[in-house]
Amino acid sequence: MSLPLLDQVTASVSRFSELLQPVAVEKKSIAEIVGRILAQPLLADRDSPPIDVSAMDGFAIRMADLQGEPLKIVGTAAAGSPPVELHPRTAVRIFTGGPVPSDAEAVVRREDADIAVDQVSIRTPPHELRYGQNIRRCGENIRTGQELLPPGTLLTTAAMSAIATFGASELSVYARVRVSILNTGDELIPPGEPAQPWQIRDSNGPVLETMLRLHRWIHVVHRQAVTDKLAILVEALNQQLASSDAILLTGGVSMGDYDFVPEAILQCGGKIIFHRLPIRPGKPILGAMGPGGQLIVGLPGNPVSVAVTAKRFAFPLLRKLGGLANVPQLLNWIPIVNPDSKVLDLIWYRLVKLVDNGKGELLDSHGSGDLVSLALSDGFVEVPAGQSGPGPWKYFSW
Repeated sequence: MSLPLLDQVTASVSRFSELLQPVAVEKKSIAEIVGRILAQPLLADRDSPPIDVSAMDGFAIRMADLQGEPLKIVGTAAAGSPPVELHPRTAVRIFTGGPVPSDAEAVVRREDADIAVDQVSIRTPPHELRYGQNIRRCGENIRTGQELLPPGTLLTTAAMSAIATFGASELSVYARVRVSILNTGDELIPPGEPAQPWQIRDSNGPVLETMLRLHRWIHVVHRQAVTDKLAILVEALNQQLASSDAILLTGGVSMGDYDFVPEAILQCGGKIIFHRLPIRPGKPILGAMGPGGQLIVGLPGNPVSVAVTAKRFAFPLLRKLGGLANVPQLLNWIPIVNPDSKVLDLIWYRLVKLVDNGKGELLDSHGSGDLVSLALSDGFVEVPAGQSGPGPWKYFSW
């Protein structure tokens, strides 16, 4: 029994991903690593917390001292200060994060105590307090030598707080993935140039470059338009293979007389891994490896096809190249507010605009060359072959 088309496509891309090797590793200071990908595990260089600390503003006390007269306040413990010694029948004023005295058994909240000059009376009945209350114990977050962040972690601003806390001055990260963009087509002219009716301003190059530059672990090293001549394409491809980890091409991957990308890849010593997938838009998409293990993805030429296939297929492969292979892509599932009964025998990527309550509205698209519907969209949904209706469907945002 054959697999559903969606499973077949997933398997094809996964097999290709398994052939790719991540880029080299380099050392970078913590000032340079936000948005990069961790290459080696980050280990805790000390316990966290490194000492018992208070979770509240209040008073550190011993449980046996709660009966009888007010307690004398003998000191103050603030975050960053050495611990204060606690004696019988005394209390230590303590602030959140302050070190808990070694003899203290609980911390009473400030709002549960009455202060009179240098004494404090605890209003909370003893039976309502428990040992260790409002104390964060040494090492409860992590112990010295334990793994804090695994390899493959995208170093976000949240991760940076832990990196700074655990004493790392520099870390091993994967080098930025060097990506070149080659847009094929005799009809292309630069954006902003006066255009004859038969000419097309290049939107694919700017779309891909913008999409790539949103990620700090990617470095766009080159972008150019290439005419539909095999020799010129081979020359451009060879030049970029020498300085790139990945090359994204647009156009020239179908079966027409001027579709030279497959032949150019072969002439450059590359190997085609897959070509043509049962999807719309973007069926002619091609995946290949360069002679040095470089990733080559040939995207179709129409703008909607380029945006959709780059997001859906090129980026998972780029993540493997960048060291993010084991990090699952976060996906949403959204229902459609204006479903129709249209069905394809292919996997269908349909442009949507988000509306209230996390739902999507199908846009009235006039095909893979409809830049207007693309510009109005927030992303697209993946509708499996032979299915229709409100979903929910897997959603990919731009």
